[in-house]
Amino acid sequence: MADEVIGYVNPPELGTPPGYSHVVEVRARKLVFIAGQTSVDRDGKLVGKGDFAAQAEQVFRNLGAALAAVGCDAGNLVKLTVFLRDMSDLRAYREARGRFFGSVQPAAAPAVTLVEVSRLYGPEFMIEVEAIAAVG
Repeated sequence: MADEVIGYVNPPELGTPPGYSHVVEVRARKLVFIAGQTSVDRDGKLVGKGDFAAQAEQVFRNLGAALAAVGCDAGNLVKLTVFLRDMSDLRAYREARGRFFGSVQPAAAPAVTLVEVSRLYGPEFMIEVEAIAAVG
């Protein structure tokens, strides 16, 4: 269903992006906005204190749960905004993102903005991801 309403475009003038799309065209009847997800579990407890990989996995689990709550999955995502406390964690972020998007077929590659920030909501958070999804 997502492939009918979401088109991924990478114009040759912009080069090939690693794991995301430069342009996402949406022909949807519904947009879903997901607040920034951090590495807390269902009880609000931090997962992975000091462990970026564990925090990233929890963030994507939370994103998956938020999507499922509205009948969506990773294939419905059209835009991610990613906040990292330390850009040296980029590889671990990409690995977690790859596992998350590997869960859907055809593969999804939303537009992504990734920025390094000095602080997130809580001082122990190392990553936060907000998202926009589209439904046919």
